Amino acid sequence: MDNAAVLKDAILGKLNSGEWAPGHRIDTERHLSESFNIGRSTVRRVLAQLKTAGLITQTVGSGTYVSKDFQPQAMAPVAAAGITEALAGISSNISPAELMEFRFAIEPSIVEMVIRNASQSDFAKMLHCCDKAEAAQSMEEFEVWDGRLHETIALAAHNSLVTHVFQLINRARDQDDWGALKRRSLTSDRRLSYQAEHRQLVNALADRDLERAISCTREHLLHVRRNLLGS
Repeated sequence: MDNAAVLKDAILGKLNSGEWAPGHRIDTERHLSESFNIGRSTVRRVLAQLKTAGLITQTVGSGTYVSKDFQPQAMAPVAAAGITEALAGISSNISPAELMEFRFAIEPSIVEMVIRNASQSDFAKMLHCCDKAEAAQSMEEFEVWDGRLHETIALAAHNSLVTHVFQLINRARDQDDWGALKRRSLTSDRRLSYQAEHRQLVNALADRDLERAISCTREHLLHVRRNLLGS
């Protein structure tokens, strides 16, 4: 597990266990950097991802706080740590084909939880990710916001186990094999298609239309698999 993932897992663990309640003041960037022996730029990147997901807020001159809207999940710290350890142990061995098969199995169920549990604030964050992806000036910038959209959707399920499963998917997507496939397959036309599919999915989620949202999810995954793997 890389340094950024270690820090992110540690923060999510404290949030999901309830150790850090809404409004809790989080340690400074300098303290986190020293505690985890990582650069402050890495700390800032992790905090920016959590802020985009709506889990924390930052105020200039005051500090970083757990969002007042955050709802801790009922997962014991030991259980969360055990899941994280297990996922870290297997994520490096997942092939792109296995990852796509797993996504087909799990993402429709995540969609169902999102429709049941997501807030209007969650939907607003998803739309923001869509806006940013569509306005991106490079493929690299698009991929950042593409990743943040998927993360925001997973977090909108408001389920600790989903959060950890998504971390597994994200780590598998960070592997060299997946990255090489993505770079070879992502053309301007395909990017436009993905953007349109993302927008359709978010609209279906915001309408709490389960049938349409699941259909959008499956169609998007089929499109991605075909472009990546040719099947």
